[in-house]
Amino acid sequence: MSAPVCVTGRFQPVHHQHLELFELALHEGEHLIVAVTNPDAGARREEASSAHRHLPSSNPFTYYQRVRMLQAACAARGLEARTTIVPFDLTRPGHWSDYVPLDAVHWVRAYSDWEWHKAQMLAEAGYQVRVLTGDPGHRLSASDIRGRLAEHSDWQELVPEAIVPHLRPLFTSALTSTAKEHGA
Repeated sequence: MSAPVCVTGRFQPVHHQHLELFELALHEGEHLIVAVTNPDAGARREEASSAHRHLPSSNPFTYYQRVRMLQAACAARGLEARTTIVPFDLTRPGHWSDYVPLDAVHWVRAYSDWEWHKAQMLAEAGYQVRVLTGDPGHRLSASDIRGRLAEHSDWQELVPEAIVPHLRPLFTSALTSTAKEHGA
């Protein structure tokens, strides 16, 4: 039995390149752990290598909403039986093995300093890490998807079809909640 494989991310929202990485990882492992970072507002910290990842506007979906989107996307690709979704608070490395076993091989596609930093943190915690260098020119960004949603421009082709019916209402609800949190 091979070690599980793991992909971490905020999945705000899940998109095609996430699923591509899931499938690449599953070529080398029997079971995929999808570890959802920033599972709650208390898990957000400012990071020098990623200026936006802690902002409420960069985290419009709750952990529950992201899990539901991930479940739908994985089911549509036939991955659900080989996938477990867990919270993964990057600010609490002492607890990572409570959610992702230490023998898991973490797959990280690095486009920026943030992903390289995350890979280093995982390696320092004792995980084996497989880094794939990503081409920034071909990067699909969840920030871009959120921007398109906010602008009501084309976004559907950037995400798995299985989450399209759910994404706009979730995003509209999240924007309303964020505005209320900030007294708007």
